[in-house]
Amino acid sequence: MSNKEYDVVVIGAGPGGYVCAIRCAQLGMKTALVEKYSTLGGTCLNVGCIPSKAWLDSSEKYYELVNKFEDHGIKSGKVSLDFPKMSERVQKVVSDTCNGVSFLMKKNKVDVFTGVGSFVDDHTLKISGDKEETIKAKNVVIATGSKPASLPGIEIDKKRVISSTEALKLPELPKSMIVIGGGVIGVELGSVFKRLGTKVSIVEYADSILATMDKDMGKNLQKVLKKEGMEFYTGHGVTEVKATAKQVKVTAKTKKDEKEVSLTAEYCLVAVGRRPYTDGLGLENAGVELDERGRVPTNDHLQTSKSHIYAIGDVTTGAMLAHKAEEEGVYVAELLAGQKPHINYNLVPGVVYTWPEVASVGATEQALKEGKVPYKTGSFPFKASGRARASNESDGLIKVLAHKETDEILGVHMVGPRCADMIAEAVLAMEFRASAEDVARTCHAHPTYTESFKEACLAATENRAIHI
Repeated sequence: MSNKEYDVVVIGAGPGGYVCAIRCAQLGMKTALVEKYSTLGGTCLNVGCIPSKAWLDSSEKYYELVNKFEDHGIKSGKVSLDFPKMSERVQKVVSDTCNGVSFLMKKNKVDVFTGVGSFVDDHTLKISGDKEETIKAKNVVIATGSKPASLPGIEIDKKRVISSTEALKLPELPKSMIVIGGGVIGVELGSVFKRLGTKVSIVEYADSILATMDKDMGKNLQKVLKKEGMEFYTGHGVTEVKATAKQVKVTAKTKKDEKEVSLTAEYCLVAVGRRPYTDGLGLENAGVELDERGRVPTNDHLQTSKSHIYAIGDVTTGAMLAHKAEEEGVYVAELLAGQKPHINYNLVPGVVYTWPEVASVGATEQALKEGKVPYKTGSFPFKASGRARASNESDGLIKVLAHKETDEILGVHMVGPRCADMIAEAVLAMEFRASAEDVARTCHAHPTYTESFKEACLAATENRAIHI
């Protein structure tokens, strides 16, 4: 047993948790981090953001080499895919990144406890690992993240019916895969396997993929992916998933006329979102309850019903995004230090790391219409960009939504090359409440992809884009 006392104990070592622990330590607090797995980094680093982006990058390089390099005058001869080697590279990226987090804990003198952390009472935590010990905390931050969700009646057996966790570690390239869910996870992983040669079919209940984003984004991405051979069954609800030893059969019906369709593949990836993970936390011992969706409710300061217990990231309300969790981790640390931090949740960007990439921040056009907000729109296609043409990247566009009367930028939506990086300029502009005219008057280097953002802003201000 241990009698150690800490100013802050963070439960969960994902992006929200480990960033919170670092910031607390930087601000002079005695800090501990509790993680049940032997590696730090949580879902994001181990079985989420980092491995999926490594797979996306490798699959995109392979696809370019097979399908597009000849356009550049590069003849490669016969190309072969070494799937195990590709997987090995991904795991090394994950390992190096997780080891980097361990280094940061040591650098910032954060005590790391390996084991399941649970509340004995609202100030006492039991850690059940190789040994059992108890520690005390003035403040506790719950950052236990989320797990893949499923649909009623669908069992993820981790063999033929899999989640994103298993999809990232398949031993060999599947010949065929059905993806249930056309959201971010579904289209990203579907894109990985399609580019490597798998036959991929996406089944989505909504009428379009990326249903929570601006409609033009899903429409444009679907057009590109369909051109590459991906199959889409939008507006279809899954009614049954049956797995055998070697394949999976998925039955779905159209929402409109309930016409039935049956699909068969080697694997079925269930990518219908994630659920908050609080198993084994013993929240009842701390007097903290969950809401109807299994989340930990918090107030505007991320405090639970116990003012010294906080919750951040996927385990609470809001978008399940690593960077949102990081911002909340820093927010709690600085609040505990007596500062006055602030998070603008309207300006948390969303990104889909397919190719072309999709990125979005602020209001969608649909939301502005529903809210009866007067707005104007300006867009610029990448096919009109010299930089995009030079790189053989003509798919997609940038769309800017600005207030009709004040010209303040209300939303920016992009699908195209390097949009994941370019969205940061839009976030910065909107953080300082820039108008479309402000961005239009800012000099952008030529030739760059970011010129397309300037041109879209010009289009939103009196329709005066130069290059279309």
